[in-house]
Amino acid sequence: MKELQTILNTILKEKQGYITFLTGAGISAESGLPTYRSIDGIWIKGTKYHRPEEFGTYKYFSQNQEEVWQYNLFWKKMIAEAKPNPGHLAITEIEKLLGERFRLITQNVDGLHQGSGTQNVYEIHGSKQKVRCSKECSEPFDFPENIKYKDYTEDLTADEIDDLKCKKCGNWLRPHTLWFDESYNEKYYHFDTAYNIADHTDILFVVGTSGSTALPVNIVETVKIRAKWIVLINPENDTYFDYILKGSKTLFSVQESSSKALPELKMMIEEIINA
Repeated sequence: MKELQTILNTILKEKQGYITFLTGAGISAESGLPTYRSIDGIWIKGTKYHRPEEFGTYKYFSQNQEEVWQYNLFWKKMIAEAKPNPGHLAITEIEKLLGERFRLITQNVDGLHQGSGTQNVYEIHGSKQKVRCSKECSEPFDFPENIKYKDYTEDLTADEIDDLKCKKCGNWLRPHTLWFDESYNEKYYHFDTAYNIADHTDILFVVGTSGSTALPVNIVETVKIRAKWIVLINPENDTYFDYILKGSKTLFSVQESSSKALPELKMMIEEIINA
């Protein structure tokens, strides 16, 4: 970590570009939330297993609204029971230290970053804390408070089905998240903003994500093209990001969990700023 401290010392003294964090499911896994493609529950409804690319689509939702909502209420229950871990809390403290230079782009839809107190968060895959009309007749709004979260075996009640219909047009509401058969956009998923952040980033910390979706990969590649520093924080070292960054002179890898590495990073930044 001594080499990383030297890099950070130079960047912090320059006082120019962003210091950006890109987080994925790995950081929330340490709060007990299964990752998307694991076999421990996140894509399971009852005893039926779904491939994410099939179940997590607007096409599937349009034909199976109740099943998709049962799954989402099960997911909401897991999120409600999860708490921010030391990695989330360290990022919140880093934001306080860096001020206007801090940016956080997250693939996570669980709201744990906001739950830990982080303010400047760009959710590029949406949020399970919000819903919107499936026919796009209104803007996203907070998840209805009167709808209870469920175990995966519980069916929707008639009242819950009614509450999951748009009050304006009568069509089903949908989770405010990006499905596999949909495209990124600025309106809902900060597409242009994410690229703008990447274009002005001096050092990018890639935390708990392997590079399985397009926009995060493009963010990393944008920073790489600009020959700026990229720091991979992940216990594994065989991800797609490791592959595309192999041989890069501006790559620094920390093969540790986010709950261990991020508090250490926070202390490092604090020491440099207060020196």
